[in-house]
Amino acid sequence: MFQSVRWQDVADFFIIYYILYRALLLIRGTRAMQMLTGFGIVIIVFLLSKNIGLYTVYVVLKELLSPLVIIIIIIFQDDIRRALIHFGKNPFFSSMRKIKDIRVTDEVLKASYSMAEKRVGAIIVIERETGLKNYLEEGVRLDAKVTHELLVSIFLPYGPMHDGAVVIQGDQIVAAGCFLPSTTQTNLPKQYGARHRAALGLSEQTDALIIVVSEETSDVSLVVEAKIYKGLDQKEMSEKLLRLLERENKV
Repeated sequence: MFQSVRWQDVADFFIIYYILYRALLLIRGTRAMQMLTGFGIVIIVFLLSKNIGLYTVYVVLKELLSPLVIIIIIIFQDDIRRALIHFGKNPFFSSMRKIKDIRVTDEVLKASYSMAEKRVGAIIVIERETGLKNYLEEGVRLDAKVTHELLVSIFLPYGPMHDGAVVIQGDQIVAAGCFLPSTTQTNLPKQYGARHRAALGLSEQTDALIIVVSEETSDVSLVVEAKIYKGLDQKEMSEKLLRLLERENKV
């Protein structure tokens, strides 16, 4: 049996597996995932309809699915472009990405601990692998370079965007005033307010790194993978963020 398996067959399997795995990571948490699930259900119905004799359903779906490839390219053009950029990342540029991560982390934490001293609440989201496009739609598009001055100005009390979250992609603040899903957990300590609940909710659905500044306690917390890390000083927080970002860059 195994004598008929060529090394090319093994390579085929792992290459396709890797591409599908990375593609699912990129679209997880976005509407693209929901739409692909819908397409999958339609295709299953199409395949079953022929076998069980639902000829009208089969003919109608056959006509609808004929231009499916073109439809997918049009609908998911942004996700396809982002995926191609991601696959095109050159490992030789990892040192450049690390420098960028350090700069962004420094700016974010400088702003976060400055706001904590002044009891200004904030929630800052750093995108990793999972797309956050869904959460940008209700926010205000900025596409501005990450600086601590801009971050502080966004979260000034009574400002139009201070209640929402800032979302960072790479070294850009892509949007502010974004609303995040609240956690479904019901046993959280009373000290955790709406921002912590929103950060937990997002971390349950994505792999984003979320920094929360509490205006009540002046604490700066890191929320990731449905866990809250608190009590870290600026140096400890910086080291933890950079470790998490470095791990993501190696994937």
